[in-house]
Amino acid sequence: MNLELELVVRLILSFVLSGLVGLEREVSLKPAGLRTHILVGLGSTLFTVLSLQAFSGSDPSRVAASIVVGIGFLGAGTIIKTKEKVIGLTTAATLWIVASIGVATGAGFYLLAIIATILAFSVLKLDIFESTSLIPGKASIMLSVFLFLPVSY
Repeated sequence: MNLELELVVRLILSFVLSGLVGLEREVSLKPAGLRTHILVGLGSTLFTVLSLQAFSGSDPSRVAASIVVGIGFLGAGTIIKTKEKVIGLTTAATLWIVASIGVATGAGFYLLAIIATILAFSVLKLDIFESTSLIPGKASIMLSVFLFLPVSY
């Protein structure tokens, strides 16, 4: 495949994968939604592709490390602490995973990026991953649902 065409495919795949995670956040009415997740994924992919292709002799791992740091600052902006609770942690984590999906896509690890997207989306949609271990009686229900066993009281 032509190199430029392959790089365009990487960007399009990143758009789709990060859009899936962003769509879930948008539907859930979270502060960072579809556009933010797509832009994070595309930016991570583009930086990765450029570090691998445009700057021969450079160390692409430095760009990946910089992406992680930059997304940390962006994610911190989605976290809000009130007197009762901390909100936005999951949205910050989705920005982080979308950035890593973008890096994987940009580096050409398509299957890894697709599987990571499926797993991230599953975590966001399945209630069995919700932290319920602090609620009495809920931990056994969560474990039973996860293992597909009947719940006994």
